[in-house]
Amino acid sequence: MTLTDQLERLSAFEPAPYPVVSLYLNTQSNQVGRDEFQSFVRKELKARAQTYPQRSSEREMLERDLERITRYLENDLQPSANGIAIFACDAGELFEAVQLDAPIDEHWLYIGDQPHLYPLARLVSKYPRYAVVLADTVRTRIVVVAHGSVTSDVPIEGVKTRRTSQGGWSQARYQRHIENYHLQHVKDVVETLEKIVTREGLDRIVIAGDQVVLPLLREQMSKPLAEKVVDEISLASDAPERDVIRATLATLQQADAVDDREKVDAAIGAYRAGGLGVAGPDRTLLALTNGQVDELLITASLSSLGELRNSPAAQMAIANDASIKDAAVPATAAGEPAQAGAETVRLSDELVTRAQQTGARVSFIEDPALLEPYGGVAATLRYRV
Repeated sequence: MTLTDQLERLSAFEPAPYPVVSLYLNTQSNQVGRDEFQSFVRKELKARAQTYPQRSSEREMLERDLERITRYLENDLQPSANGIAIFACDAGELFEAVQLDAPIDEHWLYIGDQPHLYPLARLVSKYPRYAVVLADTVRTRIVVVAHGSVTSDVPIEGVKTRRTSQGGWSQARYQRHIENYHLQHVKDVVETLEKIVTREGLDRIVIAGDQVVLPLLREQMSKPLAEKVVDEISLASDAPERDVIRATLATLQQADAVDDREKVDAAIGAYRAGGLGVAGPDRTLLALTNGQVDELLITASLSSLGELRNSPAAQMAIANDASIKDAAVPATAAGEPAQAGAETVRLSDELVTRAQQTGARVSFIEDPALLEPYGGVAATLRYRV
């Protein structure tokens, strides 16, 4: 199951009248090779449980959640994981653990009435799924990267050729043979790439190669496949996986910075013209409630997200879904920016969760200044009502 699938399943959890634990942990070892997250879990969950009355059902639920989380971390956490997200609700029969190769910056703990999914959706956006073609005229690799790690590394072997010192017609015929071998190899690469992209549902490709093979790759790609190519970079076909990930993530981030500005400009332009766009928390939440949103644009800085106002749009959204009004607000933990209060955390959950539930795409805008005038959120719409 992919991280995207897990995010979709968690978004289907209905707000509950009992505690739901959302725990994000950085599981990387410290400078002396020791883990530091276990003490955080015991200390923080115990402290949160004590905010409920003794012998209350909520406190007993949290204590059982603590026991189960502790057992899981002791027995089932993979040593290679750099981060983990755990969602638990004893009464709601929820226990979902998401182990991650991508790192989580800090330990975060939230207790509310539904899973807190903003950080998980943020990781999906920051560490996407894509293909890398490390092309060579003899041996090419197609690497699939997902959420900060390599999930597959497929080699495609061509025909090895040797140089010849002959001249004249013999040299010309030999050169044509070599070019035919190269062309056939590239055709095999493109055919394999098409299958992988279709099977994995990938929409972004990064290609690397020399001056001989890159033009051949472009020529053989179908238009739909070529449109998925984000950039061409310099990277050897035998590059280690860690170098492949580092280099390609950097080029994707650069491309995303351009895309972010274009997406925001398009949404705000449509909003100004009274077209298929909205801006601001109130209007965007209402559009999500109505199922109108095609793509949600939300700030990657939670502290930059605005709050709901007592506007007609906000009142209509609340009327359409009483859980906004009646649900318990989650408590924020160490690691959450001080500027992001409980209401902001709750709003981020509502926006991301409703986008997942209605099939809207979610794009995190890295530069907070782009959405700052609009409360950190905007959207493009499928239709107007």
